[in-house]
Amino acid sequence: MTYDIQPVASHFIDGAYVEDTGGTPIPVICQVSEEQIALVHAATPEIVERALASAKRAQRAWAAITGTERGRVLRRAADIIRERNYELSVLETNDTGKPLQETLVADATSAADALEYFGGIAGSLTGEHVQLGEDFVYTRREALGVCVGIGAWNYPTQIAAWKGAPALACGNAMIFKPSETTPLCALKVAEILHEAGAPAGIYNVIQGMGDVGNALITDPRVAKVSLTGSVPTGRKVYAAAAEGIRHVTMELGGKSPLVIFDDANLEDAVSGAILGNFYSSGQVCSNGTRVFVQSGIKAAFLARLTERLGDVKMGDPLDETVNFGPLVSHRQMETVQGFIAKGIAEGARLVAGGKREGDTGYYLQPTVFADVTDDMVIATDEIFGPVLSVLDFEDEAEVLARANATEFGLAAGVFTQDIGRAHRMVAGFEAGTCYINTYNLAPVEAPFGGSKLSGVGRENSKNAVDHYSEMKSVYVAMTPVEAPF
Repeated sequence: MTYDIQPVASHFIDGAYVEDTGGTPIPVICQVSEEQIALVHAATPEIVERALASAKRAQRAWAAITGTERGRVLRRAADIIRERNYELSVLETNDTGKPLQETLVADATSAADALEYFGGIAGSLTGEHVQLGEDFVYTRREALGVCVGIGAWNYPTQIAAWKGAPALACGNAMIFKPSETTPLCALKVAEILHEAGAPAGIYNVIQGMGDVGNALITDPRVAKVSLTGSVPTGRKVYAAAAEGIRHVTMELGGKSPLVIFDDANLEDAVSGAILGNFYSSGQVCSNGTRVFVQSGIKAAFLARLTERLGDVKMGDPLDETVNFGPLVSHRQMETVQGFIAKGIAEGARLVAGGKREGDTGYYLQPTVFADVTDDMVIATDEIFGPVLSVLDFEDEAEVLARANATEFGLAAGVFTQDIGRAHRMVAGFEAGTCYINTYNLAPVEAPFGGSKLSGVGRENSKNAVDHYSEMKSVYVAMTPVEAPF
């Protein structure tokens, strides 16, 4: 079965697809053939204004209905997404290049989970009563208003829902701008939300580059900005949002440590390293790309990892037997190739991969470096590609200090059969999302986010509710009012 990749129009505003060809063309390039497969246009100022005006107009009525009613809409949308999982997964694969084997279980399904979760708790988002003698205080949880979501290119469907679900559950309207590299999937999320009963204007999607994002986040009608992206982009967005004292959530980059002790289950540790470096061809912000391996297990780890890489199957990502896809763009491929060259130049030992696969398509072999030192560029900079660096260590105190010696703090993981040591390590990690004997799982029930330069705030779980709403305190006096004069 084939599906039409070209969207009905570039934008989804006020409950309908909208086109304005006056905007800058944004071609969608196939990561396999390197040919254009779709085209959208960046939002013009008129499109931006339509999106903002419709969101502002629709939000008050949406916030006025009960949380249970809002939740019902989100849960319907989750059901629709699950019913259309295959179609949406094909679209995700065309948008990103990720293997269909992966997108079928990790993308639209995660979006559905978020909509179902926040739909389920929407009716419980209440305030509290505080008795103060005869007087009392009650609190009201209120929506912020119009929220802006700015997405990254690696998980376009998931991110559109991770930001939209809590925003809508709390009574906000959302304007979502996908990455210009992967503009297709968010449109389907908006279409499905509207089909499920979300009022026109409550979830709008508009395309564009940085200028469109800046127009949104600096508009006085916007109360909240949520970004998934790089640290340089985050700095700009944070500064722009600060001008209006807007609420901000940021999920930024990382250079996360994955620590493997001698007593770790070898097969599990290798699986964790694969998930933390080669899933989505390494294009995951929380990846554990600094793999610290204790000296006693290093040889066995490298041997088994190299052996497991023999099971990599590259090819057409729409073939469900393919388990390793191309990178998202030619630019990203060249960036990663540059890091591989730096690793070799700085003296790291190339254990596996390191080359482009084929003459067409943005395929890079899964790459493993050993004998990496803390000061090498491949150990300090975020690569965002299939490059795993193995660093040696001897003891717990040493590796914890080295693991934390980075400006990032998104994720961290440890493999060991000593549960006491596992808990000591995660208590010591300077990271917002930690793993024991696994890696890179992100259930919607758990908060996700980073510390240090890796982010502000949390996505998912009940914590996200606090980032999309605010509490109003109401003091009710039941006694006479006393004053000094």
